[in-house]
Amino acid sequence: MSAPSLNEATMAAAVKQLCVSDPVLARVIQDRGPPPFWTRSRGWQTLVRIILEQQVSLASGRSAFRRLRAGVSPFSVTTLAATSLEQLRGCGLTRQKAGYVQGLARHVADGDLNLSVVARQQDDEARAALCSIRGIGQWTADCYLLFALRRPDVWPPGDLALLRGIEDLYRTRSERRIARLLRTWQPWRAVAARILWHDYLERRRRM
Repeated sequence: MSAPSLNEATMAAAVKQLCVSDPVLARVIQDRGPPPFWTRSRGWQTLVRIILEQQVSLASGRSAFRRLRAGVSPFSVTTLAATSLEQLRGCGLTRQKAGYVQGLARHVADGDLNLSVVARQQDDEARAALCSIRGIGQWTADCYLLFALRRPDVWPPGDLALLRGIEDLYRTRSERRIARLLRTWQPWRAVAARILWHDYLERRRRM
């Protein structure tokens, strides 16, 4: 059985369900409108980009990805796999991220990581396959599941924007309280995350 995937219609229905069960999210939707249906393409390039976004701003991640594309030509998984760490460092990557990106490319090029298979797997199995690669933790894996595979019930743990959004809206940093919130948002945790990101970005835009 193929894993569930969001589309614009199912996301709109999920937003309505969350608004019924959670008055805080309902107020966000009333104030901000529904979140955009953010997606990314499936494949190794998106995983590379998410790795480059680890622990930095989205703008910094985009800039790093542009430099990498400009510095590795042609920008193919086989070329990237064969690029030395020194060359990747020359593209502006840290030594650690250069190793992560090179390692990912080699696993994909060798067939050790088949992203077409991952796309058909259930969340836990897909997450485990992704997290078996050095440099991919649960945050990176769940961001890929959420944006590229459009899974409805994943939650990138430790995401700073989500944690700040919860703190602002629910006035809590309590791990126990956050865990309760996540349970109440099932099976639409990814949709709740999209609402919180939408609110966070709108707050920053208006500052």
